[in-house]
Amino acid sequence: MGISIYFDDLSFTYSRAKNPALRNINAEIEEGKFVFIMGHEGAGKSTICYSLNGIVPRMFRGNYLGRVLIDGEEVSKKKIPEMSKIVGLVLQDFEAQLFSTNVELEMAFGPENHCLPRSEIERRIHNYLNFVGLANFRHREPSSLSGGQKQRLAIGSILALEPKILAMDEPTTDLDPKGRMEILSVADIIRQQKKTLLIVDHESEGAIDADEVWLMKEGQLVAKGPPDNILTDLEKMELCGIRPPSILKLFRLMNWPGSPLTFEQAISLINKHDLLKPERLKALPEIYTKSSTFPLLRVEGLKYIYPFHQVEALRDINLSIYEGEFIAVLGQNGSGKTTLVKHFNSLLKPTAGEIFLQGKSLKDLPRREIARLVGYVFQNPDHQLFARTVREEVGFALKMFGESPKKIEDCVAEALEVVGLIGYEDKVPFALTKGERQRIAVASVLATKPLLIILDEPTTGLDFLHQRNMMEMLKRLNRMGHTIIIITHSLWVAAEYADRIIVMKDGEIIMDGPTRAIFYNEEKLMGASLIPPPIIRLSNWLGTKSLKAEDMVKELKEKLFINKEIL
Repeated sequence: MGISIYFDDLSFTYSRAKNPALRNINAEIEEGKFVFIMGHEGAGKSTICYSLNGIVPRMFRGNYLGRVLIDGEEVSKKKIPEMSKIVGLVLQDFEAQLFSTNVELEMAFGPENHCLPRSEIERRIHNYLNFVGLANFRHREPSSLSGGQKQRLAIGSILALEPKILAMDEPTTDLDPKGRMEILSVADIIRQQKKTLLIVDHESEGAIDADEVWLMKEGQLVAKGPPDNILTDLEKMELCGIRPPSILKLFRLMNWPGSPLTFEQAISLINKHDLLKPERLKALPEIYTKSSTFPLLRVEGLKYIYPFHQVEALRDINLSIYEGEFIAVLGQNGSGKTTLVKHFNSLLKPTAGEIFLQGKSLKDLPRREIARLVGYVFQNPDHQLFARTVREEVGFALKMFGESPKKIEDCVAEALEVVGLIGYEDKVPFALTKGERQRIAVASVLATKPLLIILDEPTTGLDFLHQRNMMEMLKRLNRMGHTIIIITHSLWVAAEYADRIIVMKDGEIIMDGPTRAIFYNEEKLMGASLIPPPIIRLSNWLGTKSLKAEDMVKELKEKLFINKEIL
């Protein structure tokens, strides 16, 4: 096989940026190989992708040094339309790629611009809509799709180009675990077609099947090699802001032999070395106790049908939310999660049924009072940011409530301190990073001191450090008395932070209970397209109550000691 991509001392600094986005990148990728790129936010991963089809330096201007060669041809000397026939790119901001009036036209746009025959265009639309699971949405408007469905559409529209090189920048951020695995399985198809694949992602589990893993830090390529070598270097992974495989972390903390990356590998090693006898450690799921007897929010017989497409999104939902809870809402893309929580602050009005907040029907409460009691942070923070400065953004709702300038100033300062953004008051929100914009959106809600805070995918697009910071901040708010509801596809986030899990499927709640009990039922979770991470599966197999590596270590060592005493 020949060299498909060659980076020759590539460096790039965006116009007006203080520091280089890329520093002296030297690497080559063989034709037909699958490369998985990881690193912290701002490490240069997206810029690597942009350099493959000429977006850098042709659209994004700056100081460009070195070369990128595709099949021996220098990319910077080619026009972007020329490169689009060779390199397909799924952007990190996938919604920016969608602009057509329906799904079918979105899929057809690329092939049409490459002047392919109508029959070939139709074949590709059919094949790739099926592959990304959108065959039944062919005539829907992209704007009517859920976040995960939009992401699938963006991926499908690029796959329809059938490029020789495919680069996907965080292609699974808004997908449920099963959908994530399906999209990552594109690697198998690419390999069969002898094409080259690059995937940028934060989750190390997706890198296990790659031919090569790259770790990036501050614009530099700090390590590259086979997954078994790179993913087992916990120190280097953490240095680059990547969450290390939890199952490997458990083995290291227990001083067990081997470096497993999967559930199956872990079981094999435990059995081989006779490390544990799981039947001795079997634990029963804990019983969930409500934090109070009177619900903060109650949903009775909720049904919702989207008016334009007559899609029944919710069916007979009955639910109570209690003050002080930390709840994670899980489910496959399009299961009704966002539709459900949008009813909690009257962003949507029920087709049937009723919602009560502190015992009063939302229909009888003024919108101003609902906004004070229920804060909502959108999946994409950019959908709710609009002010010129952070100070104006965070204080806007209070200003609309008619609060005094002194109270607004105090509340803004308090909210910014909680989210760790003191000193950002005069910055422009849209000039900040995704993680910072997300925290501004939280601060703007927090400033009104709502009882209930709802966050739709609060960790989407964030690296591990910022994910952890975001969730620790929410945990602090929960301890301060705020009731927290998050929608998430990140099961490790739900497992480590939520005390209650609600699982949705096809517009209905199919599971509702304590976190440990819900994750104990793997079969039912998988039926909802939720595949538990390896560490959770191992915890179930061992019978431990803990779902976090560090906590599992304490529990295992304690039980091992007790068992030795019994013996």
